[in-house]
Amino acid sequence: MLGGRVRIADHIGWDRSFPVKYLLVQEDEDGAERLWGRCAGVEGLFVDPVPPAREVLTLRGCSPDGPLRDVLADPGASLRGLGDVCVEARDGEQPLQWWTLVDAVVVAHRPHPADPARYDVVLGAGVRNEEGFLELPPVPHFELFAGTTACAASAGRCAAVDGLFEPRAEPAPLPLELIGCEPAEPLLAALRRPRRRERGWGRLLVLDRHGAVMASRTVGLAVTGARPSVLGGTLVDVTLADGGDDRPTPASRPVWEEWHRGAPTEPNRWAPYDSQGRAEWLDLTTRAWRVPVPRPDRSGREHRLDGRFVTDVPGLHCAIAEALLGPGRYFGREWNAFKDCLGGGFGVVPPFTLTWHDSEVARRALADVVEDPEGRLSYFEEIVQLLERCGVTVVLR
Repeated sequence: MLGGRVRIADHIGWDRSFPVKYLLVQEDEDGAERLWGRCAGVEGLFVDPVPPAREVLTLRGCSPDGPLRDVLADPGASLRGLGDVCVEARDGEQPLQWWTLVDAVVVAHRPHPADPARYDVVLGAGVRNEEGFLELPPVPHFELFAGTTACAASAGRCAAVDGLFEPRAEPAPLPLELIGCEPAEPLLAALRRPRRRERGWGRLLVLDRHGAVMASRTVGLAVTGARPSVLGGTLVDVTLADGGDDRPTPASRPVWEEWHRGAPTEPNRWAPYDSQGRAEWLDLTTRAWRVPVPRPDRSGREHRLDGRFVTDVPGLHCAIAEALLGPGRYFGREWNAFKDCLGGGFGVVPPFTLTWHDSEVARRALADVVEDPEGRLSYFEEIVQLLERCGVTVVLR
């Protein structure tokens, strides 16, 4: 053990014609990791999330904003899609609880009986609860946001949401198959007691071709089946009942394959991907499992940002992280996380100079991406303003 963690180098080599690509580990009560097994492959790592069941909800006393206001202004608003909508319950200015209305569609709308300037809006959507339930205040109010987690725009506010506070069954877990697995003692013990369901959780460490950990995913350790491996020898194929709910989608495969070749060493390797691929790239910079090396933050230098490919929010954060720290590094993936990184502890801290080449690319591409509650600043302008407020000299070229 080293610092309570499994020593990766001790487990990546074995006498077979194919490499170890995954390690299954679990942290015990003392905080030390134990190896459960190592394997050559995994089936079911890339899955599309199971969509929540469709429901009908009503936003009561709604003051629409942004995309919702635009939809309601259209005489043919019925059955118009809004994409994902976040509903945030608040007590004054304090956010308490939030839900995602997945693929929300406007079914109908009409003036609110007590205030004709407001609306009752009927939506069809899947409902996903993002946090455990908290007790709401006697008179909460609800803020609405449309868009992705990385960049959401205000969609207004409402006094109540009929149908939101209903019990919902959890979706059935999706299994995960470990292919060509060499079990260590904890997994052997589970296999010897096939009727006993382990209720703990472990981590599946995903290795690149050099044996370095490129990602980590939480998986359930309940074993529902085992058989001689299709790869032969003494290996087994093991089925885990729950492969976890943070698995990448099949569309993410090209990005993962890129990282599997090794941590990026060249700039702009993220640039050919679309927004979803770039977001997955950021996810790998965030979640890659590594032991941090303590070192002081650097400051006072000039950093050059290549802005030629900054055409969306994920691309902006890929480019900034690359400019400050180098390829494949993490320095926030949205405004709040980026602000936290500027506070120190991530390798670079103000004051420093950021020379942003081809800045007009981002200015134009993000002109209509607005998170500012008052709608005055684009996302590009907000990032520049944040940098300057934190003590960064920004030179736009």
